[in-house]
Amino acid sequence: MAKYLHSMIRVTDPDATVAFFKLIGLDEVRRFDVEAGRFTLIFLAAPGQEGVAEVELTYNWPPEDGGAGEQYDGGRNFGHLAYRVDNIYDTCQALMDAGHTIHRPPRDGHMAFVKSPDGISVELLQEGNLPPQEPWASMENTGSW
Repeated sequence: MAKYLHSMIRVTDPDATVAFFKLIGLDEVRRFDVEAGRFTLIFLAAPGQEGVAEVELTYNWPPEDGGAGEQYDGGRNFGHLAYRVDNIYDTCQALMDAGHTIHRPPRDGHMAFVKSPDGISVELLQEGNLPPQEPWASMENTGSW
């Protein structure tokens, strides 16, 4: 028998990524700094989903010589994370107000895509359906999602 534990994504700016996921409704539930391996693990979950459906953020510390930290591209990532939200319009507005681009707006009142600071695609799904409303209904897709 298998039990889902978490999905892991590599990040380059843990604070920015934690702030991004907070806008969706996830909270940090635990953090481990591993000195010997020079990395930090940060686990996030929606309220009530701790230990059930979590995202693990892995931050590899910059080299000791002060060089830049490791960068990741699409080959080191995966498709997308998905979260159900109470109000997709409010969630997308909060993300936009914080400077994030809604790559696939919630034109249908049900689904949107946004990217984390490290380019991880995040699908937002409305709990139930909301009627289409402006400005979302008229917004075009932006970039890839």
